[in-house]
Amino acid sequence: MESRAVKKTSTRLADGRELIYYDQRDDAVRDAVDKRPLEPTVTTSEVRRDPLLGDSIAVASHRQGRTYHPPADECPLCPSQGDRLSEIPDSSYDVAVFENRFPSLAGDSGRCEVVCFTSDHQASFADLTEEQARLVLDAWTDRTSELSHLPSVEQVFCFENRGAEIGVTLGHPHGQIYAYPFTTPRTALMLRSVAAHKEATGGENLFDAVLARELAGERVVLEGEHWVAFVPYAAHWPYEVHLYPKKRVPDLLGLDEAARTEFPKVYLELLRRFDRIFGEGEPATPYIAAWHQAPFGALEEFEGVNRDDFGLHLELFTIRRTSGKLKFLAGSESGMNVFINDVPPESAARRLREVASS
Repeated sequence: MESRAVKKTSTRLADGRELIYYDQRDDAVRDAVDKRPLEPTVTTSEVRRDPLLGDSIAVASHRQGRTYHPPADECPLCPSQGDRLSEIPDSSYDVAVFENRFPSLAGDSGRCEVVCFTSDHQASFADLTEEQARLVLDAWTDRTSELSHLPSVEQVFCFENRGAEIGVTLGHPHGQIYAYPFTTPRTALMLRSVAAHKEATGGENLFDAVLARELAGERVVLEGEHWVAFVPYAAHWPYEVHLYPKKRVPDLLGLDEAARTEFPKVYLELLRRFDRIFGEGEPATPYIAAWHQAPFGALEEFEGVNRDDFGLHLELFTIRRTSGKLKFLAGSESGMNVFINDVPPESAARRLREVASS
């Protein structure tokens, strides 16, 4: 790990999957052994390309048997205690990352990992301290680096799904990392837009142009010295925020120490505002938080574009459009990929400023 001391311990679970502990303390000892009688993991992941749309989908029938809403005392992401054995053999942890037992991508089709943000089952990311949130950032960065060197991996995607409405089947605070064997369709769209803008303007970077436009407008939600969060001009979701480092970098590895240090404060405030959008007494806001990083594969199809032209950013959005009501992806969204947004982006930004921490 770079920039600061983080202890990293890699071990193996009973079925051979990798487990990595990330600790804030240099003296942390992680020597617990997984005592579960697990058979080797068998996956059926297959990537298929759609000839009409030109995108790829993963077929993973083995995921039908994955763990589904277990009671809290049977959570597989909590530390092991006595006879209750989980995916984490140790009795405590700071941050733990392991290969998914039911991966969407595996082998030549990529890799999937689970990132456990804390051992506290009742917490959420917004409950973490700044030091804990920084450790998660360190883990995301390290996994991006490690996974990018796998021969089957072209793009690394770190994300968090929060809430049953999103489809989360485990209540423990956690996220995932997908290491794709291809450039994802959404990233390819961005790269094509970057290439077209670069050609049309004689070399201007599109991410820089977007950031400059938003900094000068009314949709900024919060701003630090090194990060800025804003509701985008053409937001797809009722409440959607993009978080950009002010200095463009292609991926998490490119962040300097100043940006890494400030990130926890800005991101935790953003998450806490999300939980206050709909007022007191409302259930926790369901959301998806998605890091967008440049692919590590070749970019020849995007003429004139290189990795450094991509702008790392995080997109955070909720599918709740108002109290007690969700935004469903119906005919226009699902059938034609044309989003209809019920909340004007300017109104969403105003609301997110109103619920700032005092």
